[in-house]
Amino acid sequence: MGLLQEFKYLRGALRTLRKTTPIAKNPKRVFPWVIEELAKRYGDKEALISDRERFTYRELDERANQYARWARAQGVGKGDVVCLLMLNRPEYMIAWLGILRAGGLVALLNTNLTGTPLAHSISIVSPKHVIVDSRLMRSFESAKAQLTVQPKIWAHGEGGGEYERLEPAIAAMDKASIPQADRPDLDINDRALFIYTSGTTGLPKAANINHYRLMLITHGFAGAMATTASDRMYDTLPMYHSNGGLIATGATLLSGGTVIIREKFSAREFWDDCVKWKCTLFIYIGELCRYLVTAPPSEGEKKHTIRLCCGNGIRPDVWGPFKERFRIPVILEFYGATEGNVASFNFDGTPGAIGRLPKYLAHRFPTRIVKFDVEKEEPVRDAQGRCIVCDVGEAGEAIGQIINDASKPANRFEGYADTEATKKKVLRDVFEQGDAWFRTGDLLRQDAKGYFYFVDRIGDTFRWKGENVSTNEVAEAFTVFPGIDEATVYGVPVKGYDGKAGMIALVAQHGVDFSALRSHVSKSLPEYARPIFVRLRRELDVTGTFKQRKVDLVKEGFDPAAIKDELYFYDGAQGAYVPLDKSLYERIQSRAFRL
Repeated sequence: MGLLQEFKYLRGALRTLRKTTPIAKNPKRVFPWVIEELAKRYGDKEALISDRERFTYRELDERANQYARWARAQGVGKGDVVCLLMLNRPEYMIAWLGILRAGGLVALLNTNLTGTPLAHSISIVSPKHVIVDSRLMRSFESAKAQLTVQPKIWAHGEGGGEYERLEPAIAAMDKASIPQADRPDLDINDRALFIYTSGTTGLPKAANINHYRLMLITHGFAGAMATTASDRMYDTLPMYHSNGGLIATGATLLSGGTVIIREKFSAREFWDDCVKWKCTLFIYIGELCRYLVTAPPSEGEKKHTIRLCCGNGIRPDVWGPFKERFRIPVILEFYGATEGNVASFNFDGTPGAIGRLPKYLAHRFPTRIVKFDVEKEEPVRDAQGRCIVCDVGEAGEAIGQIINDASKPANRFEGYADTEATKKKVLRDVFEQGDAWFRTGDLLRQDAKGYFYFVDRIGDTFRWKGENVSTNEVAEAFTVFPGIDEATVYGVPVKGYDGKAGMIALVAQHGVDFSALRSHVSKSLPEYARPIFVRLRRELDVTGTFKQRKVDLVKEGFDPAAIKDELYFYDGAQGAYVPLDKSLYERIQSRAFRL
């Protein structure tokens, strides 16, 4: 590896370590009060702004004090939970900061949820109060009857119907600094937030985020991005997740920068916004980058002043076109789960890599990739019952050692509100009796230089003709084909066959040239990895952070009687994709074809 790449890696790693190492040495210094320090330092400088509201550092601090006093007045003490169902805006962050100052915990509810998933998300954390944006009241009402708890409901904004409005109650509170005697005794081990998994395969899980992890995320990314007081972060991701709610905001504020918050992502207005607000940074999720690459050209994409974008999930087929078209100086890709203890950064910009862990740092960050059986969906164990570390370049599950040592809080796993969900994420007796490791649920591979590459989510990879098929890699092969806007790949069972056959759902606004597609797929993928079934859709179902939901697609399979979309089957005898109708479906089920 080149000296320049090594230098970039070490520089980034050292910056991050300098920011995060002091956290454990100052256990009483927690993020909600760090904001008070920042207010004293930066005063009237803009902190959080949007089209609808603006807060300087001083105003942010004062408003957070009002929320803290409101929470205390409502009986919220240390460990009590308040749920927040609010759309992106500066007040969103201020609300949870203030409630944390009162000692409470805040559950950041997914604003896309309704009905059962929303009711589950609220009930599982047993809140005393729920704050609901009036524009989301219909969503809340769809879940209310299913709640197993009875919190007090507060309406934020006009049109909240029967519920008491929050703003007058907040406005009545004192803005002044809260006396030390009235502050709860908080340290980095206390819980701060619940952040939910996206629920791509089931009901969301509420991940415990303690004050240490909140400090680690905000300070670590401030170091990784080398944020300064002149930086202006464009934040268009949901604030109920860590990328949009903690990384973009906290890492920028810590250095005195300004965060521009947009309510929802818009590919059409993205670059014009970056120019309008004079942004130097933005936060991304991989699919956001794909949407931008496929969007029509705009004037803003030529005039922006972005110096760095940071995020995770940008796919290798998007990386090059994205960087070149939009002239992005630095793409800082990282890997890590909000609640997990496995994390890595791609500091030197190696295309496609999600991070790097060189051998000389492996002892400090105990992460391993272990052999994995995709059919049993569990790690492979040897004759002694121990897991087996993958060879260089071999795909396996990434795991991180759980160490309950006060001097190494980054290696802990705080788990979820649901104890059963927590147990499922812990792998025991991995390399020796009694050890415990956090399961990421991701298949990764690592090359000889220490770079990590994402392969697939566990449960997405399937086995066909004795080979493991990565849905992620198959999708990448299809999305580079002209005319295909989006693709999601999954395995479906076929009567009489072992494993699962490949199926792909495509979005192609102007149709698909199946003859040319067949030729492309034949050159791009081995035979076992080529999807046998194709489903054309107008759009793909995604979560609020653009993660594709496949669960319904898998359930529906390839039965034309249950699917209104156009279906196609790859007929090996003809060497072509042909329409899949009822007659052909029955012939496949009766094994008239050899798949």
